[in-house]
Amino acid sequence: MDFADSALIIDNIFDSQSLIASRTWEILHEGVFISPIYQSDDTSPRAAFLHYLPGSSIPTHLHAGFEHILILEGSQQDGDRLYSSGTLVIHRPGSHHWITSASGCLALGIWERPVRFN
Repeated sequence: MDFADSALIIDNIFDSQSLIASRTWEILHEGVFISPIYQSDDTSPRAAFLHYLPGSSIPTHLHAGFEHILILEGSQQDGDRLYSSGTLVIHRPGSHHWITSASGCLALGIWERPVRFN
């Protein structure tokens, strides 16, 4: 993480191939990868990029705080709702859901508090 002049700058977030190639990715769940942007400890707000391979999913989880998800490329499904590129989804604290991506997806996630998996 490089905070130049007190700001973290990430260029070209809508150029998915360059973004994926330039980041370090960790396995979040089978077929889903996460690239952290910031998080100071296990209870603090965090931001990360999420990369879903086609057919991958995230199991049901609970949001202790607000979750902001911006779909940068592809789409993801949350129950019966399909969110495609350019969609911003904000989940309230106390909400829970599971996510799947039939065609693959790249998203930016910002969490006020950590997510708890069931």
